[in-house]
Amino acid sequence: MPYSEMAMDVAPETGLSEHATAEELCKVGLAYSTGVGVDADMVAAHKWFNLAVLKGSEEAKEYRQQMSEMLSSEEIKQALKSARDWLQLMN
Repeated sequence: MPYSEMAMDVAPETGLSEHATAEELCKVGLAYSTGVGVDADMVAAHKWFNLAVLKGSEEAKEYRQQMSEMLSSEEIKQALKSARDWLQLMN
């Protein structure tokens, strides 16, 4: 599926719950990584890909690795913290 289709109609912070699927989380990561529907933000993309990986997405694992190669270690720490914060908020 093309990025543009994967990232359509995303409401990242308000449209997802703890029951979000790996595919839904990956779509949000794609939206942030490409700037489709939201401002491009590689740290946020890493966060959402990481959450998708936790739900079992192999595709998101590849995307997360790509984001990691573009981010500093501090940015990766920020993304991981943001993912943990989101998980706590949802639980």
